[in-house]
Amino acid sequence: QVQLVESGGGLVQPGGSLRLSCAASGSSSVIYGMGWYRQSPGSQRELVATISKDGGTGYADSARGRFTISMDNAKNTVYLQMDSLKPEDTAVYVCNAATFLRGYWGQGTQVTVSS
Repeated sequence: QVQLVESGGGLVQPGGSLRLSCAASGSSSVIYGMGWYRQSPGSQRELVATISKDGGTGYADSARGRFTISMDNAKNTVYLQMDSLKPEDTAVYVCNAATFLRGYWGQGTQVTVSS
């Protein structure tokens, strides 16, 4: 079992920045990759960014150039640095951890971009 705890969400003005964190505990040694997804009311959950334990990254078109995903393997923690935030980035951001057996999800953290 893997447990994920997100933090770092909040209210920010357009153009501002936030840094999300997701700490994994439990059987975290079996994780081969982690990622961030987001979901806004009335919309499906969508991929934001992913990172593998060897450092390979992937981004949704909406995130590329503004968001940066990183991972501290020693702390089993993944980060999402979000810059130049837009109102359309408002959503619940959810952390995912991938193992060879299944994926795990965190509870999510709310990000609201509004003036």
